[in-house]
Amino acid sequence: MKIAQLFCFLLLSFLHFQVQAAQDTTDIKKVYVLEIRDNIDPRMNRKVKMALEDAVNKEVDYILIHMDTYGGAVNDADDIRTMLLEAETPTISFIDKDAASAGALISIACDSIYMAPGASIGAATVVMGGSGEAAPDKYQSYMRSMMRSTAEAKGRDPKIAEAMVDEKLVIEGITTEGSVITFSVSEAIKNGFCEAEVHTIDEAIQHLGIDNHELIEYEAGVAEHIISIFLNPAISGFLILIIIGGIYFEIQTPGVGFPLAAAVTAVILYFIPYYLTGLAENWEIVVFILGIILLALELFVIPGFGVAGILGIACILTGLTLGMLPNDAFDFSFVPSEELFVALVTVILATVIAIGGIFMLAPKVNEWQAFSKITLATTQKKEDGYTSFWYSNDLLEKEGIAHTRLMPSGKVLVDEEIYDAHSRGEFIGQGEKIKVISTEGTSLKVKKIS
Repeated sequence: MKIAQLFCFLLLSFLHFQVQAAQDTTDIKKVYVLEIRDNIDPRMNRKVKMALEDAVNKEVDYILIHMDTYGGAVNDADDIRTMLLEAETPTISFIDKDAASAGALISIACDSIYMAPGASIGAATVVMGGSGEAAPDKYQSYMRSMMRSTAEAKGRDPKIAEAMVDEKLVIEGITTEGSVITFSVSEAIKNGFCEAEVHTIDEAIQHLGIDNHELIEYEAGVAEHIISIFLNPAISGFLILIIIGGIYFEIQTPGVGFPLAAAVTAVILYFIPYYLTGLAENWEIVVFILGIILLALELFVIPGFGVAGILGIACILTGLTLGMLPNDAFDFSFVPSEELFVALVTVILATVIAIGGIFMLAPKVNEWQAFSKITLATTQKKEDGYTSFWYSNDLLEKEGIAHTRLMPSGKVLVDEEIYDAHSRGEFIGQGEKIKVISTEGTSLKVKKIS
């Protein structure tokens, strides 16, 4: 009897511990950590979008943004704050150092804000990318509206949020005319723009009353790592070399196919990463393709080299440059000057190196063993016995008429027989008299006679 009681006691104890362990497991809150510690731009926009989708798939309990940024593009900040406002999962902003401008807007869009000692939030005036001066009032008005509506949505004072943008707005006891609001930690807590001062992410989570939690950090996938590699200006410059070189060698040796395939591959690898991150727009790719078409027309259809060729080259270089920049239809107001400088230097330097390489390497290409396997690199000279006569020499110097127009190729009638023919480049109308001046090759060479 005692053995049976002991067995029951042990069994009940085991079941109790199992239930307790299961309860402890279910009490663990999953906190998804996303870092915004760089400029707000199309790349950050894409990163946040993918991270929020990943957080939903992993069914996390909270989303925490580790914030330290001076801001960036207004349109991308608007996209990010909209995603946060629409998120069903509670959101937390942990401001490590700075949440300025667009960073302030994104933080205010979160349900809770925590700040590390020495951190600040505010200074949301929209500035121009190159000069750093305040943008025109239409941009300020848009930013004021976003700050005000975002604060209202999260139960914070909309006037204070608006005063972070507008230096003319005066709030008694908080700000005076001529300065925008930038809160320290204590000021943000006092005015409802921060829940508490904390030192770490764990401390911020504990302040929410969460004792047991698991941190899940956003990790970019393989595709994102590959995209980031091709966004490197050095890689972009190398791809531009291949594009220009491939186009040139394909024009010089039409039909080989390898230079064209290399150029097309380089174009795809160049534009796709910028397109996926929102930098390259559809119209910028169209400008590049238009440049290729104009250059092809100039080389193969329009005689000489003139306006179409120059416009083609300009469109190609323009498309390559604009594809790297977050401009708005040639509006570079909010493009950081360093990004504009890097894009211009990358394209210009790659173009110069490509042109220099073409002049240096083009004469030596036929000597390369690898290239000789895919192209005919030898010259079959007439002195060595290589000739191609499809017609009898009896036709030489004979006269006839143009059976069709020669532009410069067509057909001629000689001794009541029709032959393929071509002129020396001149136009010969149908019915005009001609004389055969060469029978070498696959068609007769003729000239017009009076």
